[in-house]
Amino acid sequence: MGRTFAEKILSKACGKEVRAGEVAVVQPNFCMSHENASAIIKTFEKIGLEKVFNPDAIVIIFDHTVPASTPAYAAAHKIVREFVTRQGIKNFYDLNSNGGICHQIMCQEGYAAPGMVTVGSDSHTCMHGAVGAFSTGIGRTEMAAVWATGSIWLQVPHSIKINATGAFAKGVTAKDLILKVIGDIKSDGADYMSVEFHGGGVDNMSVSERMTLCNMGVEMGAKNAVCPPDAKVLEYQRGKVKNPASVPVWADADATYGRELSYDLATLEPCVAKPHTVDNYAPVSGLGKVPIHQAFIGTCTNARLDDLRVAASVLKGRTVAVRTLVYPASRQVFREAMDEGIIQTLLDAGCTIEHPGCGPCIGVYGGALADNETCISTANRNFRGRMGSKESNIYLASPATVAWSAVRGEVSDPREVLS
Repeated sequence: MGRTFAEKILSKACGKEVRAGEVAVVQPNFCMSHENASAIIKTFEKIGLEKVFNPDAIVIIFDHTVPASTPAYAAAHKIVREFVTRQGIKNFYDLNSNGGICHQIMCQEGYAAPGMVTVGSDSHTCMHGAVGAFSTGIGRTEMAAVWATGSIWLQVPHSIKINATGAFAKGVTAKDLILKVIGDIKSDGADYMSVEFHGGGVDNMSVSERMTLCNMGVEMGAKNAVCPPDAKVLEYQRGKVKNPASVPVWADADATYGRELSYDLATLEPCVAKPHTVDNYAPVSGLGKVPIHQAFIGTCTNARLDDLRVAASVLKGRTVAVRTLVYPASRQVFREAMDEGIIQTLLDAGCTIEHPGCGPCIGVYGGALADNETCISTANRNFRGRMGSKESNIYLASPATVAWSAVRGEVSDPREVLS
């Protein structure tokens, strides 16, 4: 009987064959944290050990509050910087480095790679599956234990297979697909499951689009999400993969799945997740008039070069009607967008460009919402109070939908301008 991706990669990682429901003890190739490393450090020090198991396997990336927005965050940064120096951790991305949002850096710089196992103290670590890694978020206490021992036990998840065929119509994107999937499966429909994306529709997507899909796997409860580690992935990471043991792994053709869903990309349309849950799916065409006060293009979900490019194509020669924030996914993306003239286009349209980071997505730096304000965002979560006031509203959408809505001052269908 064939094996799923999760069964194959965790069998490889633990050195014996394991099936869904069984326990695998693995040594993650890389362990990622961001500012919450300060809390992990406190737990690690309570264990009483002086040294982490392997400083070269630890990656720490400042992205949630950079530059520090409060004295408390500055103090947390200081704790991490001092720990990094003491432990000899070289894979540290501070404000003055070529950094960015943690999940972007993990894929962009080759820490997450085909056949690798990565864990991160952030729920959207599942994004690394876009490059063929088994990647999952873990708690801070768990991460402290991994720093100490170098290993973690995981129950091998059962799997869901999502087939995508055809091609997107103009103005429809991978964000629209994943919001539709989550709307169908619901926020708990894939609890502790491995979500595999298959089919010609996925094969035709860029690595960036696959990152959008995998990033939001956790929003349906998934343990991990993954796309095929094909030639596009290998080219994207050429010369960057940090672990020479990286070898592509993919599911067998006769693997068994707990559930299968299929989508014809040509039938999809621009959509949103309405407040206050990610599975509150609705096509933009059926929303009616929804005025907005703020638009946000950024986060680990949709802040890469192609996302900024499509936003610029919508905004070129136009002016935004509401405050519009743009946070590139990394400094590399920022520079590439500058070289292409994308940043100039966004500035000319009235956007505010900020340092790469998470910021408004979690309401800790820039772009907080007041009572009764509405934001349309390319982020991955729209929970009550996520971006500021608990009396505000967040609609999740694609960069194209967000950009056109920013021009119109209300949630709008990008096909009006892109078709």
